Amino acid sequence: MRAAGLFIHLLVILLLIAPAQAAPSYMVGTWFGHGQPQDKASMYIDRMRADGTWRGEYRTCFKGKALDSVQAGRWSLANDMLILKVERVDGQAAPRTDTYKMLSHDAGSQKYLSLGYNFPYTPQRMADDFQMPSCELTS
Repeated sequence: MRAAGLFIHLLVILLLIAPAQAAPSYMVGTWFGHGQPQDKASMYIDRMRADGTWRGEYRTCFKGKALDSVQAGRWSLANDMLILKVERVDGQAAPRTDTYKMLSHDAGSQKYLSLGYNFPYTPQRMADDFQMPSCELTS
């Protein structure tokens, strides 16, 4: 009986000192938008994962044909600053850091500004299984 009491006491102590899990960020999820600084007609999907990893899928349509690119890395959000640490582009190491200022967000949409390009992005939340639209549908 005494051992059970000691076990419960230790369990309570461990629960009290264990770090609390952070609440999920509003950034977590799949976001689809149009436009890049060099091509206003291009499309992108940002897949922001709760573990801090990120995958960006980009499509430019040229005469009905898709030109695709994929970036992967890590993301973080502090106050109104979104940081994307790009690690790979199309499978090749290409490290860089992109910084964005969050201007607004709600459950279904965001607006943020690329500080490097002074370019606004306005993605919409999509289902996690959302796939890039065909160029035939957008051309």
